[in-house]
Amino acid sequence: MSAPIYDKVALIGLGLIAGSMAHAMRRGGLAGTISGFARSAETRGTAREIGLVDEVAETAAEAAEGADLVILAVPVGAMGAVAAEIAPVLKPGATVSDVGSVKQAVIAAVGPHIPDGVHFVPAHPLAGTEHSGPRAGFAELFDNRWTILVPEGADRAAAARLERFWTGLGANVEEMDAAHHDLVLAVTSHAPHLIAYTMVGVADDLSRVTDSEVIKFSAAGFRDFTRIAASDPTMWRDVFLTNKEATLEILGRFTEELFALQRAIRTGDGEQLFDYFTRTRAIRRGIIDAGQDTAAPDFGRSGRTGGQK
Repeated sequence: MSAPIYDKVALIGLGLIAGSMAHAMRRGGLAGTISGFARSAETRGTAREIGLVDEVAETAAEAAEGADLVILAVPVGAMGAVAAEIAPVLKPGATVSDVGSVKQAVIAAVGPHIPDGVHFVPAHPLAGTEHSGPRAGFAELFDNRWTILVPEGADRAAAARLERFWTGLGANVEEMDAAHHDLVLAVTSHAPHLIAYTMVGVADDLSRVTDSEVIKFSAAGFRDFTRIAASDPTMWRDVFLTNKEATLEILGRFTEELFALQRAIRTGDGEQLFDYFTRTRAIRRGIIDAGQDTAAPDFGRSGRTGGQK
């Protein structure tokens, strides 16, 4: 096995993403030592019980001290406070990164706390499931998924080292600027999640459809909405509050498209509906062809999946 890419990696936050990183790091021999911290004492206890990391710290600063790579795996709204806490103990030459689904807000919150001589390379692994917590992680989560690096102004050697790390975790890596990242994710993840939450909420509000009927007769479409809507509420609250502009822009376009489809249904314009569905079906085929999902029954979701977050 090759030498570790980082002697010590600190994971601040021990949920699905950080837990999966720990498993994948061990699989690939990417870190000499893995330390971790979670705000919840219960989560720290679980992490110790299952041996998720080598060292479970009692504070974020304790976990980060002496680390060559520090990963902020906390909700976007908490990243600034965590960065301020760990800043005094960060090792010169260390790299600080994150796994947040929004990049402009993370850079604004974390960037001012990064000391001179420490490299800040924001990142976002486009992988996840609807499950959360330290027991939810698994080594294969990032395999053939994309991780986006946003190394705006970062040291190139530090960015290249982090790219090797993510490749070692199994991911494909691409660089992007922060504003473009936030717009792309508003299309591919943020707006779809909001629509899923809304659709499940609509079903909940319809008194003509009882709870038992919603559960009993959930066809594939609604069932997939509920899978997405089961995602972590804190994370998604912070995503929408910190990526307002891009999400609202995409929701505005979605509303326009929805009105056009409403009009086609109302006027009986079958040709427009058929053409529209044909175009959108091709996008689904492209996702499957790119290896980002499977055409298997139930979308291959009978087991673990790495759906985008």
